[in-house]
Amino acid sequence: MPERVIVVGAGIAGLNAAMALGKTGREVIVLDRDPPPADDYSIDDAFYRWDRKGVTQLRHSHVFLGRLYCTIRDRYPDLLDSLKEAGARETMLMDGLSSLLRPQYKPADGDRDLAFLFSRRTTLELVMRRYAQDKAGATFRTGALVHGLEVARKAGRLTVTGVKVRFGETEEIIRGDVIVDATGRTTVMPQWLIEAGAYIPEEESPAGILYFTRHYRLREGVEEPARTDVPTAGDLGYIKYGIFNADNRHFSLTIAVPEIEHELRKVIVRPEIFDKIASLFPGAARWTDAERAEGVSKVFSMGNLKSVWRHYVADNEPTVLNFFAIGDAAVRTNPLYGRGCSIGAVHAHVLAEALEHTKDPMTRARYYAARSREEVRGHWESMMQQDLAAIRRAEAAQNPNYRPSLRARILRSFVEDAIGPATRGDLAVLRAMMRPFHMLEAPDRWLRRPAILARVLWVWMQPKALKKRFYHDNLGPNRERMFAALGIVPTQAPSPEAAA
Repeated sequence: MPERVIVVGAGIAGLNAAMALGKTGREVIVLDRDPPPADDYSIDDAFYRWDRKGVTQLRHSHVFLGRLYCTIRDRYPDLLDSLKEAGARETMLMDGLSSLLRPQYKPADGDRDLAFLFSRRTTLELVMRRYAQDKAGATFRTGALVHGLEVARKAGRLTVTGVKVRFGETEEIIRGDVIVDATGRTTVMPQWLIEAGAYIPEEESPAGILYFTRHYRLREGVEEPARTDVPTAGDLGYIKYGIFNADNRHFSLTIAVPEIEHELRKVIVRPEIFDKIASLFPGAARWTDAERAEGVSKVFSMGNLKSVWRHYVADNEPTVLNFFAIGDAAVRTNPLYGRGCSIGAVHAHVLAEALEHTKDPMTRARYYAARSREEVRGHWESMMQQDLAAIRRAEAAQNPNYRPSLRARILRSFVEDAIGPATRGDLAVLRAMMRPFHMLEAPDRWLRRPAILARVLWVWMQPKALKKRFYHDNLGPNRERMFAALGIVPTQAPSPEAAA
């Protein structure tokens, strides 16, 4: 008989697991606490009507990076066709080039991998779910409240043998050869395992932001703004923003606010304030202008954002067998970077590799942990360090007495006066930088290439007057002007003398 795999959770990670493991001939049962989409749901019905309380970030902005796009394109080409039929959009490298880079463009090896797939998350989930059922043979059981794990000690090892589930008033234990935790960032399974005697070390680091999203739809007869060199995303230290294309004339704006900006985070949830803030960002105002688009959702918020890495293999010893955590249940990242869905896909397919590699539970656990670390760890550490730097920058924005150290000034200059202009003016540098951005290679590899580093350093050496066209002069107002426009009084961090 084929192995039975129980996947708990039907988000992006769980759906990837259903597809990857279903394709290997295993019996895959997906347990979903939420109701299913109706058979006759349209793409817009899924966005406006599908009740998915189990997916906190369902209606936040999403961008699906090259790593996920390539996985779908290469492994499931018929799924990609279905997504495009549903309105999802492929955006290739050449499509996003500025007027400065467009004349330089000639197709090169690897360009087709540097692609975004744009859609609302509900669109991706709906189409993937139907594919997992119809093409990969996964069975979905909905209304499934998993409230515990069945565990046993086998040869001194904690082994998960099943899950305890409530379907309304009915209790059931569903047993499987492999149990997959795809329940996301709020998973409680690690705690259940710890209570059963497992040792699960965990690393954690703050993201330092809150996340706010509103969706819009283009008005009839109006098209998207023409592509110009005005960026649709920006980081002003005290606030970050980005416009996200979607499907079927929809798009969204996400604004990230540092946790310490208490006044701003209180008012931004009001749609009129959110839209007012959008109007102050040149790159966003062109999209959200009331004559071009209408808001079609409330302002969704999300907090408790942090980086987390859970270890189910410690010192090369598996702490639990026949149990695998994937996606946010294993590795959490700041959603600002758009890596979560790609990490879930990576985990799912690495798990399929592990199960095909061997039938031995110990070897499977080690293989999955090692390959996951190889594929994801560098990106996780890079994002964590960026979050810590952003927290320091937000604190500095509130402190009128802040004076950066020499090292901080040099690093900031390298980012703003070397990397930034080089990626905007040199196509070779942009290509190199976009590969780790899309999770197609390790994040530090591109600047270790002598030819690329030489190009970046050459730009850094140039006087600013000679590279003026490579800067973005106006991403939005500074903190004081923003707060004045909103009529709120900004907090200032106490001076070191006052704090003493």
